[in-house]
Amino acid sequence: MFSRRNFLKTSALGAGAMSLAPSFHQLFAAPSGAGTGIPKRFIFIRKSSGLVPSENAPLNFSAKDKALDDAKQPFEADLSKHELPKWLRGLDEHKEHMTILQGLSAKMSENVHFSYSSVMGCFKSNNNTLSAIKRTTIDFELAKLFPSPFGHVELSFAGGRTGIVSGFSAPAPQTRNYCYADPDTARRELFKSVLNPEAVNSDNDMLAFLQGKEGLKESGFKGHEVKRQEAQVESINAIRERNKKLITISGSLAEFLPTLDPVHDNGGANASTPEKQAAMTDVLIAAMKAGLTNVVTYTIDDLGTPITGLPGNETDRVGIHPLGHDEAFGGVPAWMTREQIRISHMNQVKTIVDKLKATPEGKGTMFDNTMVMYLPENGETHHGIGTEAPFIIMSGSNCNIDIAGRYIRLPFLGTEGHKTLGNWYTTLLNAHGNPMAHYGDLDLEMARKKLPQTGAIRQFMA
Repeated sequence: MFSRRNFLKTSALGAGAMSLAPSFHQLFAAPSGAGTGIPKRFIFIRKSSGLVPSENAPLNFSAKDKALDDAKQPFEADLSKHELPKWLRGLDEHKEHMTILQGLSAKMSENVHFSYSSVMGCFKSNNNTLSAIKRTTIDFELAKLFPSPFGHVELSFAGGRTGIVSGFSAPAPQTRNYCYADPDTARRELFKSVLNPEAVNSDNDMLAFLQGKEGLKESGFKGHEVKRQEAQVESINAIRERNKKLITISGSLAEFLPTLDPVHDNGGANASTPEKQAAMTDVLIAAMKAGLTNVVTYTIDDLGTPITGLPGNETDRVGIHPLGHDEAFGGVPAWMTREQIRISHMNQVKTIVDKLKATPEGKGTMFDNTMVMYLPENGETHHGIGTEAPFIIMSGSNCNIDIAGRYIRLPFLGTEGHKTLGNWYTTLLNAHGNPMAHYGDLDLEMARKKLPQTGAIRQFMA
């Protein structure tokens, strides 16, 4: 038995490691689809270096709508009557389920280069300082509403890391999640009860992570550090209890086990970026189809992610940060390479939508109950300031939000009717069973002008 007393005596884990403890208090509930109805699912895909609002607009707006869009005035347009920009055209056949949402602001989160945890939690991250993690992030809040064996799953290609590493989501205040940083690790950990059932209760990789260099920052425990330490023990025990249950259903899980090309073995050092993205997407879909999770956060890149094998730059090792400063690679203009990166992202979104639409569920398909949200982690440009945080959203027919098939521009920051990232996350929570008054910090400019800024976006509520 992994006793708390022995752990506290022998472990050098301190506040640093406690910050990495995942939330497992919901892991023992049966999947929401088991006897209580089909669960809703949420996939957050975080991109780096901004998402320029003008690059999201349809190409054949009327003169009136283009004038409104350029002036950032509110209006809506039917996507079925408009031509998508080049980077979104891979989703043409799914326009009835698409929303291009413009005009949300995110000044209450971190902007410029990185948002870390803040874009998912609507608070300032103070350059990823643990104490600045103010609340449970939106993905974990949604995972509470639709329990599953793994609860929330985080995947990441940030910084070119591999293995099990610290993530950006937060299961609780001052607590940092862990994530899987390559497809092979994600597959092995999520499907461990199928791949290696005799070792499933050892969790050597997870324990090595929790007790490794990121957790050896302090050796003494005082005050809140003791509480975090105790929570860490509970998390480790919860992982083991979860794994015992997974072993009992490993036979049914086996049919969903994804197959990866050998190029992804041992972190996939020789795999190109498109290959890695495709493999991670396959693991994500398999985990959802198997019922292992209903909420996934996927950091598809950050400024430190090396980009290789990109169409047009096949022989280059592209840096996202220099691209943001208009540096060309291989003679290809920076804007064109940035567009190709977004196209590669949309290829993954298309794969998710296609495969979930092809999977029967209830009277329809899995996609009917799924929302995929593609968002910039740092706002509207490479050096984002948070005045705008565009979202590309794919939502199934049974989702509780009435936005599909439309280009929606909301009132701009500081004007009557403006909506923030907090309003959007409040809408998601209110529509799916959490009636909280408002999620996230408030915007200072809206507050100075005494403009209303709390609550859900009412016109989006189904």
